[in-house]
Amino acid sequence: MKLSANWMCAAGHKGEDEKLFRTVEAVGMQLCPELGITIPVGKDSMSMRTAWKDGDNNKAVTAPLSLIISAFAPVEDVRKTLTPQLRKVESELLLIDLGNGKNRLGGSILTQVYNQMGEVPADLDSAAQLKHFFNAMQESIAAGDIIAYHDRSDGGVFATLAEMSFAGHMGVDINLPEGDALSILFNEEAGAVLQVARDKSAKVQARFASAGKVQVIGQLNDQDKIRVVQNGKVMFEQARATLQSLWSETSYRIQALRDNPDCAKSEFDAIQQNDPGLSVKLTYDINQDVAAPFIKTGVRPSIAVLREQGVNGHVEMAAAFDRAGFTAVDVHMSDLLSGRVSLKNFKGLVACGGFSYGDVLGAGEGWSKTILFNSKVRDEFEQFFHRNDTFSLGVCNGCQMMSNLKNLIPGADHWPRFVRNLSEQFEARFSLVQVQE
Repeated sequence: MKLSANWMCAAGHKGEDEKLFRTVEAVGMQLCPELGITIPVGKDSMSMRTAWKDGDNNKAVTAPLSLIISAFAPVEDVRKTLTPQLRKVESELLLIDLGNGKNRLGGSILTQVYNQMGEVPADLDSAAQLKHFFNAMQESIAAGDIIAYHDRSDGGVFATLAEMSFAGHMGVDINLPEGDALSILFNEEAGAVLQVARDKSAKVQARFASAGKVQVIGQLNDQDKIRVVQNGKVMFEQARATLQSLWSETSYRIQALRDNPDCAKSEFDAIQQNDPGLSVKLTYDINQDVAAPFIKTGVRPSIAVLREQGVNGHVEMAAAFDRAGFTAVDVHMSDLLSGRVSLKNFKGLVACGGFSYGDVLGAGEGWSKTILFNSKVRDEFEQFFHRNDTFSLGVCNGCQMMSNLKNLIPGADHWPRFVRNLSEQFEARFSLVQVQE
């Protein structure tokens, strides 16, 4: 794991240089060496102060010292990825508390809501514990012992569990230990909440023992409510959908101003309707060969994976067709325009997506015009579409491009032209389709 650090400071202003030195010392000379990681890249903004004259008055604004850190690391298996989405299984919710029960509230969102800053902020007291936490996480992920995961240090454990509840459309009972309920629920100490199957809970708790204080903080309920319980007394209870609506309302208000307000409202109202979302029931086993005799001949038909400047979905597309039994060939528009490659050699054509021409408005139309305004390439595409042994697929910008070639494609008279959505926004949504015989 490597870090990128963006330091922002009003260098030279009274007291700011010492703050910068202490911060660099804490992060760069103490914490990172203890963790065994480096900061090879970053950016410095050292002029975070401005001064001006307003009539006879001298005015100035000094930005507080701040540090933005981004972490990057290789991922060996993208399938072993955790999300905050709770799953409906017999399970427990574990809080891994790297704050060791100190529950410091200084600088937390709770104090800011009440126009305060608090006294002592959350802190990382032990680099060794963080290292143990990381290693225990890696071991648990490799073993498949964790169902869902969410960070605790951005809003506190109540925000964490609420967001996990929203993601999974599941009710949650939060069982608080002895102590001040507000500080337990809203401190932003380092830590995480894990959903773990009940029969694996003891093993996971033992694995994280060196990473801080480990406790069972709650479990799912089947009433779709978020409840806070302490000493057997229900301190707070609310429907999950009600809280999720409150959580989403700011985004909805912005969306209603920016987009079609009716569409924004219908999307917001769906939260209260407890929309179950999409569910797939396959009639075949995706891990077995589907009955497709054309693919089973062993011929591996050639497909042109077509791309234009800026397209970035071609590698994944080629991999998908390769797994489906095709021979995928990388074909850039410049290959066709120059005559280096001909569509006569292909059974299939897929126009890939992902920011052709930097995803400027009408990028797909621009792509189509490189075909329509070149008589040689236009004729080649038209001949390809009219053959009886070919197929074509357009995705994203590639779909927009294909829709503009409908004059060349038999049976495409009623295809749409992608210009504007009712919602006044580009849409990226999942939809269910059925594979016909």
